[in-house]
Formats: sequence, C-alpha cells, structure tokens
Amino acid sequence: MRTNAVTNHPAAALRALCRTGDFTGPTAGYADGHVQANLMIVPKEYAFDFLLFCQRNPKSCPLVEVLEPGRVEPRGTPGADLRTDLPGYRIFENGLLKQEVTDISAYWRDDLVSFLIGCSFSFESALTEAGIRLRHIEQQRNVAMYKTTIPCLPAGRFKGNSVVSMRPVKSRDIARAVEITARLPQVHGAPVHIGNPQAIGIADLARPDFGDAVEIMDDELPVFWACGVTPQYVAELSKLPFCITHVPGKMFVTDQLNE
Repeated sequence: MRTNAVTNHPAAALRALCRTGDFTGPTAGYADGHVQANLMIVPKEYAFDFLLFCQRNPKSCPLVEVLEPGRVEPRGTPGADLRTDLPGYRIFENGLLKQEVTDISAYWRDDLVSFLIGCSFSFESALTEAGIRLRHIEQQRNVAMYKTTIPCLPAGRFKGNSVVSMRPVKSRDIARAVEITARLPQVHGAPVHIGNPQAIGIADLARPDFGDAVEIMDDELPVFWACGVTPQYVAELSKLPFCITHVPGKMFVTDQLNE
C-alpha cells in the first residue's frame, strides 16, 4: 500500500519528495504524462554487455537514456540525481539481494554506469483516459509482476528470462488496450501475452514475484506486458557480482513526456 498521500505531483516535485525521503511508495498514477523509468546500474566492465542485452531485448528493456560512467544527472532530466531521486533502491551482490535503501550515495562509485529503461507505468494514463480501468491504481497497490519462462536473448554475462507486469482488462477492452500501448514502444509497447498464465510459466496469479496481487473478475482476462524488472531477474540468474536497481514499482520519474 502507498504510504504517502500525494497525487499527481509534477515530475520535479515528486523527485524532490523522494530526495528528502518524504515519498517512498510506488509511482504508478503519479506525474501523469511523464516517462517513468526503471533503473539498472552496473560497473563499467559490464556496461557494454548490458547495453547489448538491451538492444537484443528491446521489448523488455527499451532504453530511455544511458549515462557516462560516474554521472548521476540524466541529460533528459536536468537537476535530477539518480542516487536520491527514486523512492527505493535494491543492492545486489553475486545475484543476491543484499539490501533495500532510499539513498545510494554511500554505494556510489565513479565506475558505475546507469541505464534508464522505459516503464509500463508511462502508458497507464493513456489507458485510463480511454476508459480502461486499472485496478492496482484504484486500490492504491503496486502492479503485479511475475517471473516467466519467456527467454531473453543473452549478451555476454547477461542471460535469463523475462519478467512481465499484469493488468486485468475487460474482454471488450482488450483490443483497444493493445492498440493504445502498441503506439508506445519506448515503454514496452503492446502486450506479450493475454490469457492463460501457465503458458508463460506463471503458476499462481495470486502470488506475484513482485508487487501486489489484484482480483480478476469474470468478465476480465489477465493481460501481460514486458517489464523493466527483467534486468533484476537476469542479474540474479547471471549472478552478477554487483549492481544497483530500483525497487520494483518505484520508478525514476523523468521530465520527458510520453507523447
């Protein structure tokens, strides 16, 4: 559940709240119209392999921006600081989650390369404007995310399977949801799967690997989109020695607009 009562803050104001620690919740439903981004930070020695991984898997990892080693201010969002301006971060060592924090300044090194990756939260405002209701936003929950058996194309050290986000959609609205999101490939685009979750290796929709479960009504189908949490799963499976990511659902909100 969200721990803060802010709604629809402009992107810069929301980042300022993250920087002071006054906003620590999921960013779905906030700063509508702004591109939200997943964060993956790796040592320079792995940066080329991860860049290649993103290029080979653009559905899961649509690149928004890649920063130079040591840089913390994205060119597309002047004044921001990737060390402080997200609601939560994860520290991984040898593929294992070691810690969740709200500030990574103490972990920062000059050899770290930051990747901003498009997020499906960015297309949610387009869906709601079209009258497609999103239950996780209505219930103030994080979106449900699941590990799958959908393989990614490997690149150097990085290999593994995709993560997807799921939103229940009424059967009559599915074609419209596909059409709307297909226009936004920079934030994962059209769904990768609709219907039977077992077909992509998900055993139980009531038990997401990340985020919060939501009920699926009789007139709805689960619709699955590629998810920028995929690099975290790949880092786990690849036993990457060190990386920093966002906490799933707690994104970097950029100054860039979706359309």
